Amino acid sequence: MEDHTTSRLGATASPLGEPLLTATGKRADRDAEAQLPPYRSACASFARTCLNLTNAVSGIGVLTMPYAVSRGGWLSLALFALVGAVCYYTGTLIARCMRADGSIATYPDVGQLAFGAAGRRTVALFMYVELYLVAISFLVLEGDNLDKLFPGAGVELPAGYRLRGKQLFIVLAGAVVLPTTWLKNLGVLAYVSALGLVASAALTASLVWAGVSESGFRGSGNVLNLAGLPTCLGLYFVCFTGHAVFPTIYSSMRNRERFSQVLLFSSVLCSLNYGLTAVLGYLIYGDDVQSQVTLNLPSGRLYTKIAIVMTLINPLTKYALLVAPITAAIEERFSLAGSGSARVAVSTTVLVSTVAVASMVPFFGFLMSFIGSFLSIMGTVFFPCLCYLKIYRAKGLRRVEVAAIVPILLLGAFVAITGTYTSLLDIVGTF
Repeated sequence: MEDHTTSRLGATASPLGEPLLTATGKRADRDAEAQLPPYRSACASFARTCLNLTNAVSGIGVLTMPYAVSRGGWLSLALFALVGAVCYYTGTLIARCMRADGSIATYPDVGQLAFGAAGRRTVALFMYVELYLVAISFLVLEGDNLDKLFPGAGVELPAGYRLRGKQLFIVLAGAVVLPTTWLKNLGVLAYVSALGLVASAALTASLVWAGVSESGFRGSGNVLNLAGLPTCLGLYFVCFTGHAVFPTIYSSMRNRERFSQVLLFSSVLCSLNYGLTAVLGYLIYGDDVQSQVTLNLPSGRLYTKIAIVMTLINPLTKYALLVAPITAAIEERFSLAGSGSARVAVSTTVLVSTVAVASMVPFFGFLMSFIGSFLSIMGTVFFPCLCYLKIYRAKGLRRVEVAAIVPILLLGAFVAITGTYTSLLDIVGTF
């Protein structure tokens, strides 16, 4: 296996069959934004990689699935299946791009091979911003939900400062998740990922419990709502967003040839969980379903408490996966790779910064909706398709590939434009 701790990418993309390493191994482009080292020990087995990848794909987007169906109607579930297939296909394109050159190990590496240093910086910028903001949104989710469960909680600090409410719980969530950011490889992190998958399954089970024991099933709803399709599609794409960490997971695999199988398994498993949650939530609450289905659950019920606890556990299990590329990039930029104490220091610094931002940024949910509609589509649709077309153009592309990629790009453009517009309207509506 190639040692990525000593290899460096050049400033411009090399031909497809030519390695991306210079003779001296020195980096020509030292822009910190253009670096994303992977986990260097390729020790994760097939099973562990399945856990990591499924956990990366399966997210808090499951909470919005019933609301997405309520906006688009029952027939929009066909679009959900289409979005899942598109995201699976673009995920395989990322893997094929990485196999085009032996030195490629990260998403920005793919951008550089395709479009040179500008491609590397562009991919890295969009990816880092998305990962960082999603990590912050997880902490905000923890703070908001815990504040509702334990209203009025507070702690007196030295100098007369009082930490309370949302800020207190954001700090506590950061303290809980901090040890997981110190893990050295994704093989170990698989055990944390397993906890996240259990949390997702328990959340869906809570909805089944609610439908059977309390609310019953209404069995009604819109068949199709064209006006709600932009919002509906945007939420569906958010459910499958995880491409930014695919290269990190790919690089951690013991047998990278099986990545497509892992991705297929993870996509199908997540789709089943998403789809079941969507159908149950919409059947139970109909058009009254809220943007987070847990908000519809009656207070005081055991299944409601279970659902809220599972909602809180899920982000905590994903935080380390999201910040791993950012932490590794900082280590590489300052030549700290391989030092255990440096990893702890860098990971802690990154976490403290996300805690600080999460505690201060107002209207963050709407801002994340706006940024996510744009960044997620870039990383999930545009970058994989455009990089693949550019890298493999010299070898000759099959017409069927081009015929598949062009409609995907058009779909991505539609979702990005309409989703961004809808999010801006939501932000303006808060003032």
